[in-house]
Amino acid sequence: MSGRFVRASKYRHVYGQQTKKELCYENVRVSNNAWDSNLIKVNPLYLSVNWNASGGGAFAVIPLSERGKIPDQIPLFRGHTATVLDTDWNPFDDHVIASGSDDGKVGIWKVPEDFSVFTEQGEAITDVSPTAKLSGHTRKVGHVQFHPVANNVLASSSGDYTVKLWDIEAGKAKTTLKHNDMIVSMSFNYIGSLIATTSRDKKIRIWDPRSEKVVVEGPGHAGAKNQRVVWMGEYDRIATTGFSRMSDRQVAIWDTTDIKKGPIGDFFMLDSSAGICMPFYDEGTKCLYLAGKGDGNIRYFEYDNDELYPLSEYKSAEPQRGLAFMPKRGVDVHENEVVRAYKTVHDTLIEPIQFIVPRRAETFQSDIYPDCPSGEPAISAAEWFDGKDAAPKLINLEAVYDGVEPVVVDGTIPTSAPAPTAAKIVSAHEAVKEEPKPAVTPAASYKAPEKDLDKVLSTPKVDDMLSKASQSEDAAVPPMVANEESSWDAEETVEESAKPVVVETVPTSAPEPAPAAVEAVETVEPVAELVSEEPVSQRTPKPTGAASLVASKLEALHNHFTDAKKTLESYELRFAEIIALNAKELAARDERIGALEFEVETLKALVLAKAEPAEETPAVEVNGVKENVVDDAPEPLEETAAEN
Repeated sequence: MSGRFVRASKYRHVYGQQTKKELCYENVRVSNNAWDSNLIKVNPLYLSVNWNASGGGAFAVIPLSERGKIPDQIPLFRGHTATVLDTDWNPFDDHVIASGSDDGKVGIWKVPEDFSVFTEQGEAITDVSPTAKLSGHTRKVGHVQFHPVANNVLASSSGDYTVKLWDIEAGKAKTTLKHNDMIVSMSFNYIGSLIATTSRDKKIRIWDPRSEKVVVEGPGHAGAKNQRVVWMGEYDRIATTGFSRMSDRQVAIWDTTDIKKGPIGDFFMLDSSAGICMPFYDEGTKCLYLAGKGDGNIRYFEYDNDELYPLSEYKSAEPQRGLAFMPKRGVDVHENEVVRAYKTVHDTLIEPIQFIVPRRAETFQSDIYPDCPSGEPAISAAEWFDGKDAAPKLINLEAVYDGVEPVVVDGTIPTSAPAPTAAKIVSAHEAVKEEPKPAVTPAASYKAPEKDLDKVLSTPKVDDMLSKASQSEDAAVPPMVANEESSWDAEETVEESAKPVVVETVPTSAPEPAPAAVEAVETVEPVAELVSEEPVSQRTPKPTGAASLVASKLEALHNHFTDAKKTLESYELRFAEIIALNAKELAARDERIGALEFEVETLKALVLAKAEPAEETPAVEVNGVKENVVDDAPEPLEETAAEN
C-alpha cells in the first residue's frame, strides 16, 4: 500500500469528532455473545442493538432522537427462542428490520408508529413481535443482509454452510449457495448481481446468487481467525481484512475477476493486535474505514488506482466491540459530515462519531457530496430473481441541504468496473517516466528569441543576485584565469557552431514533425564528430560578448565559494582545538576530584580509629524489668578520704 508521500486529496484533513456523553445513548446492554458480528446497525431513524436479555433472544430499537440515558426497562423486539446474532435494516423502508438468531430462524419486524423507549409512569411495557419468520436453515443464522437494489430480497448465512436468498413477500428461499465451511462474512456488489463470501476454510468466493454458481474462487488470508469482506462500490474490487500466519492483522484489495492471482499489491500489515478488523467502504468519498474489535481507534484510507492511501486515524481510549455506519442520505450536510459511525463503549454506551471535512464556506459542498443511493428500490424481488439488473436510484444531497424534497433519478449500471481513474493516472505516470523526445516537437515550430542575450543578462535582477553572492569579490575575471581554457567555453563553442547548421536545415514551411526532427538531428551529428576529432593542442578561440560575461561571473562565484570553503575549514580546526582543550580541563578536574575523595576517606578512617567505645551501663532487674542504673552520686574527694 502506498503512503510515503503527501498527495493532494479532498479528504486528507478529515477528522473524527467525539460526541458529548449527554448526547450519547447510555444504559444500554449489548449482548455478550461471542459470535462475530457488528452487534449494532443504524439507519436515518433508528438504532438496533443486540440486547443482553434473558428468556430467549431479543434486540432493542432506539430512536436516534432519544439520546441520553434510557430506562432500565424498555420495549424489546422478542420472538426468537435463542440469542439474536445479527440485524439489518431494510434500505427501502426505515421501519423494517431483519434479524438472525441462534435458533436458526430469520425474523422480519416492523417498528410501530411513534415508537419510543420511554413510557409513561404506570404504563405497561409491551414488546414487539415479528411480522414474519423465515424457516429453512438447520443451524444458527449468523448474518443477514438486504439487497442494495431489489425490494424485499434478503441474504442470510448460517452454520449449515449455506447462504440463502429470500423473497420476503413470498416468505421462502429462492436460491441456496452451498459452502464447505462456516460463512463468516458476505457483501453484495453495487448492483447486487454478485455476492462475495468468506468462510473458515480461508477461501474467498464470488457467487452469482441467482444461478447458485461460484464465478471466482481463491485463497484469502492465511491466518486462523475470521476474515471480513466488503465490496468497494461500483468497482470490481473487494477489500478484505484478516490475519497472517504470524497473527498480524492485514488488509488487502482483490480483483474479483481473478482471486487466484492474489491480492493487488500484496497484503498490507496493519498491526499485531488480536481483534478482528471490521471494514466499511463509503462509495461517495471512496474511503475505506477499518475498526478493530477491542481497539479505540478507527483508521481510514482513500482508495485510488488500486492503492489505499492512509488519510488519518480517529483515536480514542474507549475500545469498541460493535460498529455501525449511517447511510449517506442520513448524514448532516450542513456540517460537512461525510460519514457518521456509532460505536459501542464498554457494552453500556453507544457513541456517535462524526467524520467531517473542514471547510470555511457555509454553502453546499458539491465536490464532497456526489449523488447517493435513495430510499427507493429500483426493481422488485420477482424481477430480480427473473434475471433483471438495475443500478440503485440516486438523489442529490443539495436538495437535502436546502430543505426540499430531493428528486430521485435512475442510476446507471457500470459497463465495466476498472479501478477509479486508472487510465488517467497510468497515462500520467507514463508521461512523467518517459523522457521528452525530439520528434515530439516539430523543428519548424522553433523561433529564435527576439531579445539579445547581453540585455537579458544585464538586467537589474541578475546583477543584484550576482552581487549578493560575491559581496566583496570583484566580478572581473583574473588575468591568469582569463588565459586558461574552460569547459564552459568549449560547450559554448559547440552550441554556436551547431546553431547555424540546425537553422539551415529548417524549412520555411511547416513539414511533418518526425522527418524535420530527424533531419535536424542527422545534420548536427557530423558537427559533433568534427569537434571531437580536433587535436588537443588546438586552442578554441575565446568567446566574446555574452559568453565572456557569463564566464567571468561564474569564475568569480567559483573563487568566492573556494574562499568560503577555506574559512569553514579554518573554523573546523579551531573548533577541534577548543574541544581538545576542554577535554584536557575535564580530565584534570576528574583527577583533582579523585584526590579529594581519597583525602576525605583517609580523614574518616583516622576519626574512627581515635574514637573510644562507650562504657556499658550495668542493668538491674526491678520487679522483673531490667533497667540501666546510672550512678548520679559524685566520687568522694581525696581530702574526705584522708580525714576518715
